[in-house]
Amino acid sequence: MFKVVHYAEVAREEIEEAGAIGVRVRWLISKRDGAENFAMRYFEVEPEGQTPNHSHDWEHEVFILDGMGLVVCEGSEREIRPGYAVFVPPNAVHCFKNNTSSRLCLLCLIPYKK
Repeated sequence: MFKVVHYAEVAREEIEEAGAIGVRVRWLISKRDGAENFAMRYFEVEPEGQTPNHSHDWEHEVFILDGMGLVVCEGSEREIRPGYAVFVPPNAVHCFKNNTSSRLCLLCLIPYKK
């Protein structure tokens, strides 16, 4: 199936997982669209918000679109801002933090388990 959509037309969902603060996601491309290998997600992290500190057995590829913040991975912190790309390896404990007064927006691509 072919799909072209503006991100704002995709429903925004609150992340309610323990440890999530002010995080919303839009599933831009997913299995619902016929994507069998990867999902593309658009995240918004509100000021002083963060994703849960977690790990899983798949990798992430992340691209920072707007705002600034920190990525914490395996105990190391790195500043992120627009134009930065981030690779989070499988099983690495990680989270994204917005320690600013502006919204942090990022694209996150994940593989589906086979």
